[in-house]
Amino acid sequence: MRPNDESGNLPLDQRPFRILIISGSERRQYNCPGVDSKSRTLMLRMADHLPANWEIDYEDLGNVYGREQIRSCNACVSTSMALCVWPCNCYQKSSKMEPDLMWNLDLYARLDLADAWAIIGPVNWYAPSSNLKLMFDRLVCMNGGNPREDLIAHKDPEKAMALEHSAEWAELSQNHLEGRTAAFFCYGDGGGDELDPEGRPSVLKHKSYFDPRAEPFENMRDSYAPLAWQFRYGGIEVPDHLWTYCEFGRGQKYSDNQAEHMVQDDTVLAAFDQWTDAFAAFIGEKGKVQPGQYRAFGYRPPGHLLRDAQLLWRDARMRAGVPPEGSSPAVQQEQGLNRDKTWSPGESEGEKLRRHDK
Repeated sequence: MRPNDESGNLPLDQRPFRILIISGSERRQYNCPGVDSKSRTLMLRMADHLPANWEIDYEDLGNVYGREQIRSCNACVSTSMALCVWPCNCYQKSSKMEPDLMWNLDLYARLDLADAWAIIGPVNWYAPSSNLKLMFDRLVCMNGGNPREDLIAHKDPEKAMALEHSAEWAELSQNHLEGRTAAFFCYGDGGGDELDPEGRPSVLKHKSYFDPRAEPFENMRDSYAPLAWQFRYGGIEVPDHLWTYCEFGRGQKYSDNQAEHMVQDDTVLAAFDQWTDAFAAFIGEKGKVQPGQYRAFGYRPPGHLLRDAQLLWRDARMRAGVPPEGSSPAVQQEQGLNRDKTWSPGESEGEKLRRHDK
């Protein structure tokens, strides 16, 4: 059935079972690829195949011309775990300055509402798609992120560092989506028709640069290992038999390996349907998951105009080369580690190197 977000307000024993399916390819027919992805076709096939009494939510992360994209993680955790707020407050919904697809699609709440997630996507250059990687990077906050931004004045690095060393922090830092299940179906084409009989790119001139025997994965499902292990790190169950890879299109031109060709391949569809059935059986037996203490569903970010003004003052001091006394930027500046005193932080290092006024 279609998802009803109001079900999130019901007690566990009264709400329907809920699944979120993600199509992780960048391709959409409404951007320069001009053609929809195979992962979109598989996402829709899975949604149609799952039990009718489950709430089935799904989303396509493909790039649409003029639509916002998932903005990159700012790596707040590397400053302090307490600076990484759950759900992410580096960006906000409907922002004009930094529009973010993660917030505008309510993905934090939709992940929170679901009992299990199914991730479908291609292998691009021995790795997940960039859109999937962006989404996962932005999920670092679910792994121990700070649910109380009021304790750090919205985004104050010095307050966050202090909170991280307090007794209170041990109670706040939780795996906020722990207990759920995630499954991965990744696929690839083995290089299409680009490889020679030895497994090297046929147009490669420096043959010694590429040794096919040294390619990084014996099983290409391991190209998604960073995503699977990130989930496991955060208490998300990733059963080994629900993490799989399927190859189709080897030796074919890319234009001959589209979704309409894929659905004519009974072997591919059988493998996908088997994975879908195994997913449904596993999570059906496991059952619904109790939400965490701090929920993304129903979350309303607090106002922070005053906090923003305070952070703007900090920013102005940083530009003037007067960082907060005793802060990490002050120590780095004193030791000459950053060379980042500037009134134009948007100016790139390449532009600085090429200025003629130096």
